[in-house]
Amino acid sequence: MTRRRISILGSTGSIGRNALEVVRRNPGRFSVAVLASRSNVSLLREQIAEFQPELAAVYDDAAAAELRAATPGCEVVAGAAGLEEAAAKKVDTSLCAVVGAVGLKPMLTAINAGNRVAVANKEPLVMAGAHIMEQARGKNVEVLPVDSEHSAIFQCLRGNQSKDVERVHLTASGGPFYGRPPEELRHITPEQAMRHPTWDMGAKVSVDSATLMNKGLEIIEALCLFGLRSTQIEVVIHPQSVVHSMVAFCDGSIIAQLGVTDMKAPIAFALNWPERLPAPAMRLDVTSLSELTFDRPDEKSFPCLALAREAAEQGGCAPAVLNGANEEAVEAFCAGRIGFLDIAAVVENVLATCPIPREYTIDAVLEADHEARINAAATIKTLEQ
Repeated sequence: MTRRRISILGSTGSIGRNALEVVRRNPGRFSVAVLASRSNVSLLREQIAEFQPELAAVYDDAAAAELRAATPGCEVVAGAAGLEEAAAKKVDTSLCAVVGAVGLKPMLTAINAGNRVAVANKEPLVMAGAHIMEQARGKNVEVLPVDSEHSAIFQCLRGNQSKDVERVHLTASGGPFYGRPPEELRHITPEQAMRHPTWDMGAKVSVDSATLMNKGLEIIEALCLFGLRSTQIEVVIHPQSVVHSMVAFCDGSIIAQLGVTDMKAPIAFALNWPERLPAPAMRLDVTSLSELTFDRPDEKSFPCLALAREAAEQGGCAPAVLNGANEEAVEAFCAGRIGFLDIAAVVENVLATCPIPREYTIDAVLEADHEARINAAATIKTLEQ
């Protein structure tokens, strides 16, 4: 059996750690050629010692120097240029799990290198999905989803024609605060927002899940990945997180993908596509399911979902503005500078006031992201006073 060479961009985050556990559980199937982390040098050093990659990237120059001294057998690169160098390494599959807009250029670089891309960071597709998919088609490169919801949609669509799709039901747990009125959300702390009821995720994704912005970003991501119209995507609240998404077809049939809440399943599916990996620990006991409930989202209490739909329908650089504003707002909330409800207020204000370029190019997307962050920072400052 030929080992599949993989690179993991974002190896010390939640997705990266789960991906390496998939590698660990399947000895002889994968070879880790590249690891990249933003700042967790101690964990990255342990990963290098175990998986022996050819190349490692870390964002900080001082951290890179420390890592070089500790791992003489591995080439270490630094900064944004180092991350792109890591992305350019020729492998079978690049797992892109760098959180935030910073992951856009490495993803494009990986595609340009001819690497199949497994997408775990939704922000690049939100910002520039049309460009990413066009470049992938030009390079004959597959873009495979890792998000549990998009992996579910991908699996439900297998063997079916896109013209027969009537609607996609994108499921959401609702996060830890769903069902609470707005007045109860005013005093939510970052620690509370990061405690997701069913999934183990990083801080930013957990907060996005709590505001339902995560689901709004996933709508935009699904439009790019599957060539859907926004009217074909319906978000449904499913607190049990057992059904990861459903696809309804023109004949009235609905196909759903069910599974345990373990990100190793969709990661393994993407890394070993088109074959499935046996995973005896990942089993859903359907006889233990007492109920599966579905509800419509409350966009009055959770306005981020409506704001994301608005940006999706506007198209062009609007999703990049949405994403940039949200990243800044979530960072400010996690730092205790603004309240939970202020996240949506910041995003709404930026969407309403920030100039959105008419052209849609990578440069325009990056400029829109930059301007959105400046605008968001100014808005955050007024909320702090």
